[in-house]
Amino acid sequence: MERIAVCPGSFDPVTLGHLDIITRASRLFDRVIVLVSINMMKTHESFTPQERVEMIRCVTQDLPNVEVDTSDGLLADYVKKVGAIAIVKGLRAVSDFEYEFQMALANRKLYEDAETVFLTTTAENMYLSSSVVKQIATFGGDISHFIPREILEYIEKRLVKKERLS
Repeated sequence: MERIAVCPGSFDPVTLGHLDIITRASRLFDRVIVLVSINMMKTHESFTPQERVEMIRCVTQDLPNVEVDTSDGLLADYVKKVGAIAIVKGLRAVSDFEYEFQMALANRKLYEDAETVFLTTTAENMYLSSSVVKQIATFGGDISHFIPREILEYIEKRLVKKERLS
């Protein structure tokens, strides 16, 4: 039986922290689906869902068991549809755990056949989030230590231009 995991997130944009969790999950499962979750409540996204999919594909192309998809529905429904046994979430701090624990319990209630697996971030990524990257880029700061090099130029051009025009 193939062990499939879903690694959900907004990935707006994908960071080295995200890539670390995806890479580590790819070692634990036969197949990892990185799921770009489309949140209709978020109105200030910097990248379209398709752009985020393409960026993730670019930075995971050396991971043959990783694929990327999008969904605008319930995570538990998606997990069930693809036959996944796990939801992989990265944790940076205790504050992440409180929220993610609630989500894990809700997902377990909606689909009991999938476990939520928490992977703790590496020390160098504990503070890293897409929001931090966007804020630094907006003011022209150096984000090269936070973003995979394959997509760095694309992100810099997009965020500086987009945020300064707003």
